[in-house]
Amino acid sequence: MAFNGKWQVESQDGYEEFCKLIGIPDDVISKGRDFKLVTEVVQNGDDFTWIQFYPNNHVVTNKFIVGKESEMETVGGKKFKGIVSMEGGKLAISFPKYHHTSEISGGKLVETSTATAASGPVVYVRTSKKI
Repeated sequence: MAFNGKWQVESQDGYEEFCKLIGIPDDVISKGRDFKLVTEVVQNGDDFTWIQFYPNNHVVTNKFIVGKESEMETVGGKKFKGIVSMEGGKLAISFPKYHHTSEISGGKLVETSTATAASGPVVYVRTSKKI
């Protein structure tokens, strides 16, 4: 149940390059650059509700059970079906344009998204503290 709680972004590395690569509009990138995104996670065993609160009251809620196909939504509002797996204490899922992992490391929620560009992988790491 390590993921349970509310988390607020304290650092982002690779944000702008990653967002541009996956097609997020420049105005949305600008709004999110310094925004202190809040993620609320409710974990009951392998059953998760993952809620993210973005600028302009945009909320993305994904409910999933580890190992079972679930309908998910991207930050851009696209729906897709995917399977979240647990790999060495990390939650992992392949979104349509990138691979995403989430883990608790040093008491922080660390989310890593990796997309592939012609020049190689682009990695975005978002670290959040518990609030």
